[in-house]
Amino acid sequence: MTDTATCPYEDGRIVVDFDQHSPDYQANMAERSHELRGKCPVTWSEYHGGYWVVTALDEVSAMYKRPDLFSAVKDTVDPEGMFRGIQIPDTQPQVTAGFLEMDPPVQLDFRRVLNPYLSPAAMEKWEPLIRDFTHACIDDVIESGRFDFVDDLVNIVPAILTMAMLGLPLSSWEVYCEPTHAMVYTPPDSPDLPRVQQMGLNMVMDLMGAVAAARDNPRPGIIKALLDAEVNGEPLDDAGIIGTVFLVIGGGFDTTTAFTSSVWRWLAEHPDQKARLLADHALLDSATEEFLRYFSPSQGDARTVTQDCEVAGYKFSKGDRVLLSFAMPNRDPKYFPEPDTVQLDRFPNRHAAFGLGNHRCIGSNIARMQFKTIMWEALQRIPDYAIDYDGTERYATIGVINGNKHMPTVFEPGARRGPGLAETMILWQARLDDEAETEAAAAAGS
Repeated sequence: MTDTATCPYEDGRIVVDFDQHSPDYQANMAERSHELRGKCPVTWSEYHGGYWVVTALDEVSAMYKRPDLFSAVKDTVDPEGMFRGIQIPDTQPQVTAGFLEMDPPVQLDFRRVLNPYLSPAAMEKWEPLIRDFTHACIDDVIESGRFDFVDDLVNIVPAILTMAMLGLPLSSWEVYCEPTHAMVYTPPDSPDLPRVQQMGLNMVMDLMGAVAAARDNPRPGIIKALLDAEVNGEPLDDAGIIGTVFLVIGGGFDTTTAFTSSVWRWLAEHPDQKARLLADHALLDSATEEFLRYFSPSQGDARTVTQDCEVAGYKFSKGDRVLLSFAMPNRDPKYFPEPDTVQLDRFPNRHAAFGLGNHRCIGSNIARMQFKTIMWEALQRIPDYAIDYDGTERYATIGVINGNKHMPTVFEPGARRGPGLAETMILWQARLDDEAETEAAAAAGS
């Protein structure tokens, strides 16, 4: 238990000038983490209607273990009510993040439906797809000596994989790409927010059409599994299915893109460490965990306090909003010596980059595998490169995802080795279509 005597505040709180969506946090995340944690592991921000900010690993872990007291639920029927989901502020009040904005036991039913598609065994099927599309994207640009690592590679491959896993046409990735990223990187006070919100609603409408089409012509994948599933003893309605698909697309498109691009830039700035990694493939496993800790693509989630309570020595009132950070506890020196330094072989490394408790990221297996495959294959093709900083642009807000919008990269031109993106798309779509027909025939025969 935290000794609250180390946090002597009046009225039960230490008020800090903190907004996770601010340019200051985007530019100085590590410094702000240490500053807040140094004042108290649990502080209060007056922004966005007021909320608690939890920055130390012990306290964050304790609160994630109590979903009965810290609820993820979002009430879209009454968006101004007590339960307002996992974002502060909520810029999409009419849309839920699927089962990320549910509590047990219903939330656990959704996880059981998706687990078979996201297990380590299931990942073996998709590694060749990730490798093929990584090389296809690189072959489209390798002769030019220049590409945008985000726009031309890591926006594309995770999105195509997500479409394949859902059972949607691979080419659909372009429909969802811009709104998925824009809903994450657009600050809540941006004048562009209404346009982005409308794009999000348009995407939901498109998903409704895709789910309706899947009812008539189901294909292997997550959407079919959701159509066949029961949650809480009942078949899923369209809202439950679409909310889950929306979540899979958001998680599949944005987090891997954000994470991989951050590491790409860091390796360019640390050529000695890049050389060390290239010389020892086995180091990639521990390096991946360290990169996850250091860059923490997902910054954290909000909760709503369900009743007056005391947890980890801190008192909360019913209706309080609480931001449980992932990124800031990952810089907690109590658990990570020299937390602001990347140590490729750091061990142990019990980071919180994938979250904690019952909502720990269900896609962590595929996220790791996808990152390792894209990064390793890209480094083999383009081992020596430089970032063109004039065109580099980070997300304006990293309050949700710590990502990059653009990352121009220059390198020594090389030779193509195979088909580009368009041809690879045709080849893989035909392969998946054949698999779907074979599965349908087998099901009919049984």
